[in-house]
Amino acid sequence: MVRTFLQADDLRYFVAEKFGSERRLTTLQRLTGGTKKGVYRLGLDDGTTVIGYVWAETENYWPPAATVPDDPFTDATGADLFAVNHAALTAAGVRVPELILLDRSRQHLDADVALVEDAGETKLEDLLDSDHPPLAELGDALRRMHTTESPHYGKLAAKATEPAIQTRRTEDIIRDRALADLDAAAERDPRLARARDQIVTHVDRLWAAIKPRQTYALVHGELGPDHVLVTKDNEPVMIDFEGLAYFDIEWDHAWLEMRFGEQHYQRLNPVECDQDRLEFYRYAQVLSLIEGPLRIATTDFPDRQWMLDLAEWNIAKAFAAVGARV
Repeated sequence: MVRTFLQADDLRYFVAEKFGSERRLTTLQRLTGGTKKGVYRLGLDDGTTVIGYVWAETENYWPPAATVPDDPFTDATGADLFAVNHAALTAAGVRVPELILLDRSRQHLDADVALVEDAGETKLEDLLDSDHPPLAELGDALRRMHTTESPHYGKLAAKATEPAIQTRRTEDIIRDRALADLDAAAERDPRLARARDQIVTHVDRLWAAIKPRQTYALVHGELGPDHVLVTKDNEPVMIDFEGLAYFDIEWDHAWLEMRFGEQHYQRLNPVECDQDRLEFYRYAQVLSLIEGPLRIATTDFPDRQWMLDLAEWNIAKAFAAVGARV
């Protein structure tokens, strides 16, 4: 695919639509790090800035993959998910960037576009070792999410438009997802193919220990300190929340432990988790962080080596859990 990214003229209509013809777009900066949508900082002629999200085919680096049909974290991208999830987080009292404009008409650009508040350039991951990272405040927001409950799991957009038909347990979905990730990764790395039987046995042992559950809560899906901006007032602002779903809170906490590290994770004052479910989800995410990076590394993603290193790190973790050598 030949990737073409936006120029200032592509977004002038949206600035005029929201701010009027007296405000002009003067600068446009494409921000790095996104893999599913384009993120741009728009500079206006009065010195203010806003952020533009662009959901276009050329902004998505991810190639197709085998998926589990009822996995709520599959295809977690798009303006529809963004709009529904933004409203749900706002209702739950979670600080997210203010939504300024959402255009899904595709009359002026072959993409869905949102303009949101520019919450700044500082990410929480840059402040973790500072004197006062806003971990307690983020923990408060997470507790509000993780105590917003539903008797059904799934994407919020789907729950709003479709009957809640759920015939399987959440841990069954994650088991299928983990084994699909393993099989896909094994096609790209022969070491995983050789260790497949040991890994499957370990997955099934963890899965079998889990007790059934019928109540779910709001989870971000893959929350790390790079998904939280910090304003000049030291206020945490949650971003990249298109994967928001009603699911087991342990899915979020497995990510939080991994991405924040134990010391910073405990400062979030997390709600109590089921330890068997948490251990199972930890290992499933290890397998996901092998398959995903190996898959995106087959594309023109600009930081390919970083993805390969991430996969290698998680291959070592997967093998250590089953007593195998890398």
